[in-house]
Amino acid sequence: MTLLSAPVAAISPRMPLLSYLWRDKMAFASALFLVLLLLLVLFGPLLVGDAAARLGLRQRNLAPFTFNGGFLYVLGADTLGRPILARLIVGAQNTIFIAAAAVFSSMLVGGALGLVAGYSERWYSHVIQRFADVIMSFPSLLLALIVLYTLGPSMTNLVIVLAITRLPIYLRTARAEVLELRERMFVSAARSMGASPMRIVFRHIAPLVLPTLVTISAIDFATVILAESALSFLGLGIQPPDFTWGAMVANGRGYLQTAWWIAFWPGLAIMLTTLSLNILSNWARTVADPQQRWRLQALRKAAR
Repeated sequence: MTLLSAPVAAISPRMPLLSYLWRDKMAFASALFLVLLLLLVLFGPLLVGDAAARLGLRQRNLAPFTFNGGFLYVLGADTLGRPILARLIVGAQNTIFIAAAAVFSSMLVGGALGLVAGYSERWYSHVIQRFADVIMSFPSLLLALIVLYTLGPSMTNLVIVLAITRLPIYLRTARAEVLELRERMFVSAARSMGASPMRIVFRHIAPLVLPTLVTISAIDFATVILAESALSFLGLGIQPPDFTWGAMVANGRGYLQTAWWIAFWPGLAIMLTTLSLNILSNWARTVADPQQRWRLQALRKAAR
C-alpha cells in the first residue's frame, strides 16, 4: 500500500462516499471543479469588485497570458478592455443563480403536482397529466423563444420559462414513484388510522420521492445551464449591464478570427461545468444503486 492510499484506506470505513469519490478520479476532479466554481460564485465578485464592468481602452482585445494589465488580464480582455477573468467570475454568479432558481422552482412545483397526480384518481389528476403533455409537445427551446419574445427578456422571465420547460420531467417522475408507493403497506396503515390524503402524500410519501427528484435535478442542472446559455447567445437572456457566460460567447462571436479568447473562455467554462455535473451525477447514481455499487467497490479493492 502506498503512502497516498494509506490515509484514504484508513478513513474509508468511516467515510465510504469520500473513499469512493477518491477512487474515481474523474468524479473526484469534477467535484473539485464544482467546489471551486461554488467558491468563486459566492466570494469571487467580492474580490474582483467592479473590474468586470470597468473599461480599459488601452487593453482592448489584449491577448491572454501577456500580464501587461495585471493578474485580472491573465485570460485577456474583450473589445472594451474589460478583463475576461473578472467577467467570467461575475458571469458565473448570474449563470449559476438562474440555473439554480429554475431547477429548484421546477422541482418544487413539478414534484408537488406529481405527488397529487399520482396519489389522487380524481379529475384534476388527469388535468395535471394533460398539462404536462401540452408542455412536452412543444420543443423546449422553441417554447422559451416564443415566451421570451412575447414577454421581453429579463432575469425573472428567463427563470420562469426555464422552470416551465423542465417541469414535466419532475412531474412525471414523481407521479411514477407515487403510483408504486401508494400501494405499500405503510400507506394502507396510515389510511386505516384516519390520516388525511394530504398528510399521507406530504408526510409519508414525499420523503421517499425527494431523493429521486434531487438526483434528477443534479442531472438537469447541466441541461438548464446549456439552455440559458443558448437563450443568452440569441439575445433573449438577461440584458446589459448584467451578463452570463452565454452572453459573453455571443459578444465574442464576431471576433473569433481576431480575438478568439473573448468567446473561447466562457465557452470552455460552460463545457467544463456541464461535463463535471454529468460525471458527478453518473457517479452519484452508481453509488446510490446497490446493483452498480460493486463497480466502485471493485475499483477500491484493486487500488489497495
